[in-house]
Amino acid sequence: MNDLLLPQRWWHSLKREWLIYHLGDPEFKFMFDPPPPNEWVALDCETSGLNVRTDEIISIGAVRIVGNRIMTSERLELLVRPERGLTADSVRIHRLRERDLANGLPAEDAVKQLMRFIGSRPLVGYYLEFDVAMLHRAIWPILGQGLPQPKIEVSALYHDYKFRQLPPYQQQASADIDLRFSTLMADLGLPLREAHDALNDAVMAALAFIKLRQLRGLG
Repeated sequence: MNDLLLPQRWWHSLKREWLIYHLGDPEFKFMFDPPPPNEWVALDCETSGLNVRTDEIISIGAVRIVGNRIMTSERLELLVRPERGLTADSVRIHRLRERDLANGLPAEDAVKQLMRFIGSRPLVGYYLEFDVAMLHRAIWPILGQGLPQPKIEVSALYHDYKFRQLPPYQQQASADIDLRFSTLMADLGLPLREAHDALNDAVMAALAFIKLRQLRGLG
């Protein structure tokens, strides 16, 4: 074993034990277990707006990935009842009206279902940072901390893939790589489903993740 890895492993183990000790609800200790090999969960949230502090989650979509397969039979699709009303702009984008969400779950119940669905699997998503930040507002009061799973950003994988294709004299301009989801999907030869639907967006992120792993020789 590489002696340089020993301090890192010791530190990760110590951090894990510290987080478990301070876990608000011990029911969710399973999220710190070793993840099942070659499994991930692709995740997407639809929200009432783009303000992480004031807007709310209105739907959650998630699907499990096993190897190179998207397990559509193992999916999660939840409507979440917001505490405040929806704007007209939000309804136009997501086509979810207040009456559509009237029987949705409270945010606390929804994120508990999501955490049980995820288990200890790493998370995959497109601009996942925003979705996770929105989820953490509901999760923090339950756990006293955020989601511990590794998080894999599809746009970062795609950027790395395109960067490696550039000749050295063009790599300085790598910031110009188009990371729009429609561009990414078209370039990878993948179908673009109807957007602004949480489950559809999660499935598309899963497709892109699998294709990028294959292009890197990992699939």
